[in-house]
Amino acid sequence: MKAEAKQHREPFLRIAKRDGLVWWKAWLIRIAAVAAALLVCAGLIVLITDYNPVQIYAAMIEGSFGSSRKIWITLQKTAMLLCIALAVTPAFKMRFWNIGAEGQVLMGALATAGCMIAWGDKLPLAALIPIMVVFAVGAGMVWTVIPAIFRARWGTNETLFTLMMNYVATQLVSFAITFWENPVGSNTVGIINSATSGGWLPSLFGQRYLLNIVVVVLLTLGMFIYLQYSKQGYEIAVVGESQNTARYIGIDVGRVIVRTMAISGAVCGLAGLMLVAGTDHTISTNTVGGQGFTAIMVSWLAKFNPVFMALTSFLLIFLERGSGEIATTFRLNESVSDILTGIILFFIIGCEFFVNYKVYIRLPRKEGSGNA
Repeated sequence: MKAEAKQHREPFLRIAKRDGLVWWKAWLIRIAAVAAALLVCAGLIVLITDYNPVQIYAAMIEGSFGSSRKIWITLQKTAMLLCIALAVTPAFKMRFWNIGAEGQVLMGALATAGCMIAWGDKLPLAALIPIMVVFAVGAGMVWTVIPAIFRARWGTNETLFTLMMNYVATQLVSFAITFWENPVGSNTVGIINSATSGGWLPSLFGQRYLLNIVVVVLLTLGMFIYLQYSKQGYEIAVVGESQNTARYIGIDVGRVIVRTMAISGAVCGLAGLMLVAGTDHTISTNTVGGQGFTAIMVSWLAKFNPVFMALTSFLLIFLERGSGEIATTFRLNESVSDILTGIILFFIIGCEFFVNYKVYIRLPRKEGSGNA
């Protein structure tokens, strides 16, 4: 009787947190989620457009890899998104909610543009690049150290602080544009030093984006080693787990917060430099294009692992460029491509539940089974 009562009390659905999942099993779950998302999208495509889903997916591949130029653009965009994700990762691992990457990158871009306009035609490139690096990295660091100091000393809310500083950075860029506009009255900067290419990052082997990609690859390896194997990376992990524990073992939490945010700001500033001097050769309030917020999702989906962040960044850029190709090729409303992207992202984010938790379903037992 007791066994029967216990069976009746047992819930039909039970969720338990996993102790840990082998990395390859976790990625199998993610791959299965992507496959399921593609099947759902295929059904939706047939339902609302009557197009062959295979043609739609072929167009997505064409949008990212249809030509050598498209391949380089895809790799460059992946590199820039990855760079910003690398910047916010140390802060997030420390449980410092830095939502201000958009503004921090924009400040690095602003400093770079200022250097190019002021000295682009006066200094040789070999001398100008180090100056741009110093100013861009410094601007990004200032924009992160300010909220870090307030959090470390007075316990302010870093989420709101860093978010509000995005708007300040945007207004500073708007203010600078009124002085730098070219031609006058256009309210745009135009291509900086278009005649002389002063301050433009050099191309490698004839590829204008290759230098950016190489820099980000080196940053990825460096950040992985820093977070996994350095003493400072260990301190970041301890502070993220428990600030009280960190203080107990002698870690200066305030110093770790300021130092880590300074590193995040430096990488953001470097991203701003590569966007202006290596890619766009101009600046506007839309230079970062929302990548500062997308990078947050990249970092979290990859569990703060820089290597996995590269894969996540590539997937998001592939979806972005593929969606644009769908809208152009099939003359569909861009909302259709956005819906497909949203569904895929929903499955990718949702599958993390199954990575972290296990679902138990109570199956009905046959009569006479079990203990009497």
